Amino acid sequence: MPADFMNTPIAWLEWTGVHMSPWKLIGLTGALLFGGRWVVQFFASRRHGKPVIPRAFWYMSIAGSLMALSYFIFGKNDAVGVLQNLFPTFTAAYSLYLDIKHRGWHRDRASH
Repeated sequence: MPADFMNTPIAWLEWTGVHMSPWKLIGLTGALLFGGRWVVQFFASRRHGKPVIPRAFWYMSIAGSLMALSYFIFGKNDAVGVLQNLFPTFTAAYSLYLDIKHRGWHRDRASH
């Protein structure tokens, strides 16, 4: 496997005209997870009839931030992207910790 594999376009996508490297795929997946957390929060709030933040919101925040952070550190080497994704990762991890500490590990299952 060549050393530059992560920056080489994915061959099986070439027929589509999309030129995407594994790093870019990781970055885009992270951005989709990070943005998609608001959809999860919207549907949870609709279901409960009030603003709520489900635990999946924090998991998606952490995973999305870490994936985007990895892309900006290793794939793009972009300090702006690193700073943009570094702080949300720690904030989401701390919020998840507080959620588990104050509401218990199985909170989402018991709230239905």
